[in-house]
Amino acid sequence: MSELGRFLRTRRERVRPADVGLPAGPGVRRTPGLRREELATLAGVSIDYYTRLERGKETHPSDAVLGALARVLRLDGPEAEHLRALADAATRGPAPKHHWSSRTVRPSTMLLLESVRPNPAYVVNKINDLLAWNPGGIALFPGIEEWPRERRNLIRYVFLHPHARTLWVNWEDLVTGSVAGMRALAGAEPDAPDLTALVGELVMKSEEFAQLWSQYDVRPRTAGEKKFQHPVVGRMTLAYESLQLTGTDGLRMVAYLADPGTPDHDAMVLLDLASTPSAASPPDRESTP
Repeated sequence: MSELGRFLRTRRERVRPADVGLPAGPGVRRTPGLRREELATLAGVSIDYYTRLERGKETHPSDAVLGALARVLRLDGPEAEHLRALADAATRGPAPKHHWSSRTVRPSTMLLLESVRPNPAYVVNKINDLLAWNPGGIALFPGIEEWPRERRNLIRYVFLHPHARTLWVNWEDLVTGSVAGMRALAGAEPDAPDLTALVGELVMKSEEFAQLWSQYDVRPRTAGEKKFQHPVVGRMTLAYESLQLTGTDGLRMVAYLADPGTPDHDAMVLLDLASTPSAASPPDRESTP
């Protein structure tokens, strides 16, 4: 089954007949959610066509078909965009070999990280490898500095580091969004070797990750806020912005903020002051892990 087929199946299984005005029918339904024939009828396509689409044997769905499927499956905006991206990938056929995500950070970007202090800030690549940071940026994740540099990945930290579950007040919501962001990336770059390796490691080592990964939820990365219970400075709620760095292969700078004069800002300043001078990081000039 193709990525398009897997996504369609998981979305089909979460839609109840009552959600689309169908009776549940007598007896116990063996299929969670909608049956293939029910979805095909509601979308205005033949059951044979839809079955071939879900099994990866039909690779050229029209915009009209994709729109109908998105409507019946009750896809939100990011999910509908993901469906179209998967369909485009299926139409193009096998993708060219993907390279490893960039790990090169410009010296000017490191100066930018320093200039935003005391705001914690760091640079990550597409798969959230932690590449560069200011003192508060790495201090935000207690214990991550003990990992070898090539292992410092924020998704790995969230699921595998012992401090992670108590660092974020809403850890469950955080991990759901983290995996959904990775799913969106996997739809665009399904053969990226570093993404494949990271997913394989986490599926093996974390039951929570494996369960969330199998749900095929997708969400783009956005701004927002996060609530921390930090072992050094205590409780703080920080807004964050994720900024694409132009002229790079998908690198992002993430900065955390709080209104001056608030307890959250005071905690942020204390975090920066408590960080050792060696916590600042020079740019990583290696192009591969």
